[in-house]
Amino acid sequence: MFAKLESLERKYEELEKELSSPEVFDDQERYKKLTKSHADLADVVVLFRKYRQLKSELEDNKEMLEDSDPDIKEMAEAEIKSIKAELPKIEEQMQVLLLPKDPLDEKNIILEIRAGTGGEEAALFAADLFRMYSRFAENMRWKLEIMSAHDTGTGGFKEIIANISGDRVYSWLKYESGTHRVQRVPATESQGRIHTSAVTVAIMPEAAEVDVDISPTELRVDVFRASGPGGQSVNTTDSAIRVTHIPTGLVVICQDEKSQHKNKAKALKVLRSRLLQLKQDEQKEKEDEARRSQVGTGDRSGRIRTYNFPQGRVSDHRINLTLYKLDAFMEGDLKEMVEALSAHYQAEALKAQADEA
Repeated sequence: MFAKLESLERKYEELEKELSSPEVFDDQERYKKLTKSHADLADVVVLFRKYRQLKSELEDNKEMLEDSDPDIKEMAEAEIKSIKAELPKIEEQMQVLLLPKDPLDEKNIILEIRAGTGGEEAALFAADLFRMYSRFAENMRWKLEIMSAHDTGTGGFKEIIANISGDRVYSWLKYESGTHRVQRVPATESQGRIHTSAVTVAIMPEAAEVDVDISPTELRVDVFRASGPGGQSVNTTDSAIRVTHIPTGLVVICQDEKSQHKNKAKALKVLRSRLLQLKQDEQKEKEDEARRSQVGTGDRSGRIRTYNFPQGRVSDHRINLTLYKLDAFMEGDLKEMVEALSAHYQAEALKAQADEA
């Protein structure tokens, strides 16, 4: 670990020298790349330097134990105790910072929410989850744009797809993929019985054209007239778009815009993200088979969380964490849960790294 840290420190110092060059500053594109590389290394290098400084102070204090002055010896003993307590914490922090970075963490996302079992109640909860993620995005100062929505006409969604862009969106929300179960008394339930419904959430990194190459020959594009809930016409022109990716059979429909071109652009954006996710899932499956590890699978087929309204609690089944603040959670207060999930999967990754070492 320390050889790697020393290598990173040398790289950090080389970048500092480059950034001080007037020639580099004149080339803004290169300057931005170097600045980002420098910033990416800053945390681990600063921590490593702090660790080395503490090790030096530890040796100095050990020498002071030989001093004839009892006050100095006592002070040295206290310092040694404090430093020995701090060093393992810093080592752990450095190990976390040295974990391979997820190259997708910086990306924006495509959020897909679909009503599952539970009929209208599932559709209403899909709308509640969309509102929850919208509030969280607002709190994080992210931008949210609805790509496609299939509403029920009674306040619910059979399906809603949105693009969320901002700072490290995927890194924050990547563990939200899966089946979200709700237990509550529906507004239409006269007997006060608790119903259980399910909604699926998919978080996909937004794919740029450079991430996923789609040949026009692989696509079938159908144009039709958009319609709203109950089948009533909402457009008088053929502007709705259905894009089918022939090799995989993936289908994306967009009809929210009045412009055919805008609907097609949105449909292709969603399709690229689905194809990138498919590629990531296939790669993950191969890795899991190779090392028999379940680190951060984010399996969206399994039930990941239960929202129990009568008891005011939300429980994540992957990390056995229950929070008794459901109202705040549904208003977008997700940070505690998200940070706990990130810490869990970091610990799993550290364990896997140690096993492979």
